[in-house]
Amino acid sequence: MELKRWAEYYLDNTPSLVWLLFANAMAVLVGVRYYVETLPAVFTFAWPLYADSPTAVALALLSLTTLLGTVGLGLDRAPQSRTLAYLHTFAFVWLVKYGLWTVVVLNVQFTAYFPAPWAYFGIILTHLLFVVEAAAIPLYGTTTRGALLSALIALLLNDFLDYGLDWIDWCGLGHLPNRCSLYPPLRSEPGFIVVFLTVALSIGSVLLAHRAFERYES
Repeated sequence: MELKRWAEYYLDNTPSLVWLLFANAMAVLVGVRYYVETLPAVFTFAWPLYADSPTAVALALLSLTTLLGTVGLGLDRAPQSRTLAYLHTFAFVWLVKYGLWTVVVLNVQFTAYFPAPWAYFGIILTHLLFVVEAAAIPLYGTTTRGALLSALIALLLNDFLDYGLDWIDWCGLGHLPNRCSLYPPLRSEPGFIVVFLTVALSIGSVLLAHRAFERYES
């Protein structure tokens, strides 16, 4: 398969794998810096739920790091365990969801971002790379029914924290004076369409993981 051949070329060679890990680490730092500059008042414990894109890349970084011990032996020899199945599943669904979410939202709120070269084209390009990276994970990772269910629950909980707290008028997190939900910084209010598409992407990314991954067998 062409995709697997390319994945092995990049992921099963020490120099390219190390460079990919470095690129992911830098992307996490850049993403965190962006979120710090936009809404610095978010409580520390809520950062993984608020900084969705950096969290996705951090999960991918952890997933890719598991290949270091078997580099050069082929992706079929990648380590497998139930714990790793959860890690690979979460990395996949977070990358797919928030890679596509950014593309969707920037086009729903098209006039707020286009035609700025970076704010529109640059951000879309970098987040589409999330999906490209996610496509490689099922080539060396596995999943379980428990991992898929846990990922779906985690994504829907994240959606609720992103949008639902304002709807029920509960600001227990207290990280902002005007709103308490944890949705990423946007140039305009998300609205019903964004919320609906966000939930749809949560469900869709898990369904895609269900189809893409082989099952872990202990």
